[in-house]
Amino acid sequence: MRRSVFLSAALSGLVLAACGGTTDPSSASIESTTFAASLNVNLAVMTRTATGLYYRDLTAGTGTLATAGKTARVHYQGWLPNGSSFDKNLAPTTPFSFVLGSGQVVPGFDEGITGMKVGGVRQIIMPPALGYGSRASAGIPANSILVFTVELVTVQ
Repeated sequence: MRRSVFLSAALSGLVLAACGGTTDPSSASIESTTFAASLNVNLAVMTRTATGLYYRDLTAGTGTLATAGKTARVHYQGWLPNGSSFDKNLAPTTPFSFVLGSGQVVPGFDEGITGMKVGGVRQIIMPPALGYGSRASAGIPANSILVFTVELVTVQ
């Protein structure tokens, strides 16, 4: 019995080490997440920021640069890694408007859109800490990795 407990503890330690040594779901790893094929996520061609956010430009914009303090108007759709959509604001609806860097949106939305140019379309993958973290939101479980496609319509 004692040997069984020791082996279980040792095995648990190996599993934790392989997972980065944490059982905290808020630190969900984007790199070890399986994404639905419909999302076309390819981390190998994406840029990873210091905060752990990933992005790639699907269409390079040519207009005004999105910077902190400016009002961005965007069309977007958000998904969970399993491919289920939890929110969208797509054309022809009025674009969603917010001031970049003001805290009006989750931190990953601010970070992912900053640096885009008007006309651009970007795929953004944010870790839970840059999304809703440990709190659940309508259709979004706590500690969820979020995937967005965002079109920057205007910047003022």
